[in-house]
Amino acid sequence: MKVEGLEDKLRALAEPLLTDLGFELVDVAFATEYGRKVLRFFIDKPGGVTIDDCTQASRELSTLLDVQDPIPQRYTLEVSSPGLDRPLVKEKDFIRYAGKKVRIKTKEPIEGRRNFKATIDSVGDGSISVTDFDGRRFVIELARIDRARLEIEI
Repeated sequence: MKVEGLEDKLRALAEPLLTDLGFELVDVAFATEYGRKVLRFFIDKPGGVTIDDCTQASRELSTLLDVQDPIPQRYTLEVSSPGLDRPLVKEKDFIRYAGKKVRIKTKEPIEGRRNFKATIDSVGDGSISVTDFDGRRFVIELARIDRARLEIEI
């Protein structure tokens, strides 16, 4: 199974459980790091998540994954907060962070570019409008976004 399809399956499996626990599922990542498979769930809640929150979510997810067994190979389960450079995955993420600076990588070039550092101007109808640091505006369809993260502002 392609990792993207697996991640979608894991998201669908875990989201109801995490919602019931009072958490928002921000993202899921299944990757190979240093020769080992790692399954990461990024969770959040108003006011941020604590280590105890991650421990609770990890216990519950571990039980669910043991029962459902969606990954036939060995892997390490990790649960963490999304961090300051939080990934933006869903339309509601872009709406929540309108006016903030983001880094976006698109699946294919838009006006010759795939990488954008910009401010989110508006969100709607399956696309976002951004202004880059040179003042150029772009409209990017959410379906064309490969990755998006908040830019850390210090």
